[in-house]
Amino acid sequence: QVQLVESGGGLVQAGGSLRLSCAASGRTFRTYGWFRQAPGKEREFVSAFRWSDGGTYYADSVKGRFTISGDNADNTAYLQMNSLKPEDTAVYYCAARFGRTGLTGNPALYDTWGQGTQVTVSS
Repeated sequence: QVQLVESGGGLVQAGGSLRLSCAASGRTFRTYGWFRQAPGKEREFVSAFRWSDGGTYYADSVKGRFTISGDNADNTAYLQMNSLKPEDTAVYYCAARFGRTGLTGNPALYDTWGQGTQVTVSS
């Protein structure tokens, strides 16, 4: 079965860093995306990455702080999160698009989703 397995979430103090990982199995995806959902709020786009050219796309709220990347050797996507703020607290989800290359923040256009990993930033 094609699936995404996430790891790297946890508790960190404001100003700290975390690196989330998303390991894909079954198929190679052309585009990865990261989304997050805070309690009582809708899921929101964080970042997207395209394998073919390393293209990236970031939400304004994380520009300059988060970096998305991918390791083709192990088919894993990463989200490096620096200068974390309490408002970054959320469940973070990895998503992938198979057979599509467009970078998008629309969750409806992603084919496969991970289970989510909790990120909590304390003040």
